Amino acid sequence: MSSFGVLRQISDNELELMLEWRNSPHIRRNMYTQDEISLDSHLLWWEAMKNSGKHRYLMYDLNNQPSGIVAFVDVDQSNKNSSWAFYSSPSAAKGTGARMEFLALDYAFSELHLHKLYCEVLAYNLPVINMHKKFGFREEGIFVDQYFINESFVNVHRMGLTRSEWNGVRAKMEKRILLLSGTKK
Repeated sequence: MSSFGVLRQISDNELELMLEWRNSPHIRRNMYTQDEISLDSHLLWWEAMKNSGKHRYLMYDLNNQPSGIVAFVDVDQSNKNSSWAFYSSPSAAKGTGARMEFLALDYAFSELHLHKLYCEVLAYNLPVINMHKKFGFREEGIFVDQYFINESFVNVHRMGLTRSEWNGVRAKMEKRILLLSGTKK
């Protein structure tokens, strides 16, 4: 499945690249924290995340090129669930998000042995909401006026996916991504 890319550990020499992506306006506008993050704050945050044991941040590589970040946050091994999020490099190729999501779901259910994965998406981020739905996520609820962003309140969509739901759509999504990327299985 190398045509999909790989998820791997983030090396310390990639932290500034990670911050550069995170601070890009395209990424920031879809995050809860929309202010630019300083390098010092980022490095402090990173130390806390990598040593917590409850969070897993991974670099997504496509053709040996760093192209995005996948995060599993508050991994709860007792209840077999985790929140997750991702973002791709602002210069990432078309289709990167779908490849990342596919690998992230496989990782969540195969490597982390989760039963359920969930996320929260700002209501105006319709492309991500719709992509999650294609991957089998369902809306579990809407938090009305949950965040105050750019002088107005924004709804947040809570979405979830179980291992069995992923297993039910996995082959279809793999085929779809391969077809869109021009790769045959």
